[in-house]
Amino acid sequence: MDKELVNKIKSNPKYKELVEKRNSFSLKLSIFVLVMFYAFVLVIAFDKELLATKIGEGVMTAAFPVGAAIIVISFITTLIYVKRANSEFEDLTNEIKNDVKDLL
Repeated sequence: MDKELVNKIKSNPKYKELVEKRNSFSLKLSIFVLVMFYAFVLVIAFDKELLATKIGEGVMTAAFPVGAAIIVISFITTLIYVKRANSEFEDLTNEIKNDVKDLL
């Protein structure tokens, strides 16, 4: 890649905005998912009886719906990131491309 192009992109305020927004958003989502997973593991480690509680008259315990909810929430957070990446982050990327188009 051309050094002049790289320098122009890096000095573009929209590029700095893109990097800042993307890093901030992905960090928040990552922390949310990690806290959720680690909380589940800590509950298993320190209070097994809580998740071993039977639900209704069946043999299902509370661990199954909680585990399933964690998986579903993880997929939802991924979808949220993809939606934002395909809209806001993609728009900023296209603006940056337009700004440096003369060097391409």
